[in-house]
Amino acid sequence: MQQGSNPLAGGTANGAQASTLSYFRWSFIVTAVGLALGAYLGWMTTGTIGGMLSVFFICAVLAVLEISLSFDNAIVNANKLKDMTPEWQHRFLTWGIVIAVFGMRIVFPLLIVVIAANIGPWDAMVMAASQPDEYSRIMHDAHLPIAAFGGTFLMMVGLSFFFDHEKDVHWVRWLEDKMQRYATIRGIEVAIVLVTVLIFSRFLGEAESEVFFRSAIWGLLTFLLVEVLGGLLDSTQQQTLQAGAKGGLGAFLYLEVLDASFSFDGVIGAFALTHNLFVIAIGLGIGAMYVRSMTIMLVERGTLAEYRFLEHGAFYAIIALSVIMFVQPLVHIPEVITGLGGATLIGISLWSSIRWNRKRHAEA
Repeated sequence: MQQGSNPLAGGTANGAQASTLSYFRWSFIVTAVGLALGAYLGWMTTGTIGGMLSVFFICAVLAVLEISLSFDNAIVNANKLKDMTPEWQHRFLTWGIVIAVFGMRIVFPLLIVVIAANIGPWDAMVMAASQPDEYSRIMHDAHLPIAAFGGTFLMMVGLSFFFDHEKDVHWVRWLEDKMQRYATIRGIEVAIVLVTVLIFSRFLGEAESEVFFRSAIWGLLTFLLVEVLGGLLDSTQQQTLQAGAKGGLGAFLYLEVLDASFSFDGVIGAFALTHNLFVIAIGLGIGAMYVRSMTIMLVERGTLAEYRFLEHGAFYAIIALSVIMFVQPLVHIPEVITGLGGATLIGISLWSSIRWNRKRHAEA
C-alpha cells in the first residue's frame, strides 16, 4: 500500500510518511461522537448527572478494553494485508469496519440477548429502545446463564494465553514462569475451568446450579470450537492468501472470520460491564475503529508496536472479568468497579512496557 493512498489513514501527500496521530484522525472523530451519544443515552435513561457519567465511563472502558484485547488482531491483520492487492486492502479497511462494528458489535450481542431471553430480534431491539425497565428485567433473569457462559469462555481465553510452553515474554515472572512450566500438561486449562465452575455451582440452588453448569459447558464448547476453527484457518492460510493475491475475496473472507474470532471475547466481556445493547455497540464500535486505524499504520509503516506487556495486562483483565462474572450471581458487583479494575490492569501493563523500553534504550 502506498503512503497516503488510503483516505481513512489521513496520510500525507507526495509519499511522505504520515504522523502517528493522523492515522487515528477518524478514530478520534468516532470517539467524540460515540462518547457524546453514550452521555446522551445515559441522561435519557436515568435523567441524572451520575447516570450520564456512569454510561459515559462504561463506554470509554469498553473502548479501552476492546483496543487492548484486539491489539494482536491489528498485528495479524497487518501481516495478512501486506500480501493483498491495494484494492482489496482498501475494501477490507472500509467494508471491514462496517462488518466489524455492525456485525460483531451489534448483531452478535443482539443474538446473545435473543437466545438468553428467548425473544425475537426485533422485539429485543424495540424493548431495548422503548422499554428499558422491562428489557433490564428480562436481562436480569437471563443473567445467570450469560454469566456462566461468558465467564467460562473468558477464563479459557485468559488461561490459554499464559499456559503456553512457547511463551517467552513474562510480565509477572514468578507466576507466569510456573504457568509456562505446567503448560505441557494436556488439558490443564480445561481442568482449572471445570473445577472453578464446580466450586461456584455448589453455592447456588439446585435449579440454578443446573442452569449455571449447563451454560458453562456451552461456553467451554464454544471456546474449543473457535480454537478448532482457528486451527483449520491456520492450516489453509497459504492457499487462502494465494487465492487472495489473484482476486482478494478469499483473503478478505479469511480476515473477516479471523476478526470475528478476535472480537468474540470482547463482546462476551462487555456483558460483565453492562447489559445495554446500545452501550455495548458504542463502546466496542469505538474500539474497533482504533484497531482498524492501528492496522493501517502498521501496514503503511511496516512496523509493530513495542508495548510488550500490554497483551499480558489485557489477558489478566480477561481472567479478572471471568471471575467477576462467576461471582455476580452470588454478590452484586458495581459495574464501575468492574470496569475500573480492567482498565487499571491494562494501564499498569502499558506503564511497565514503557519503563522496559526506556531501560532497554538506556542500556544500549
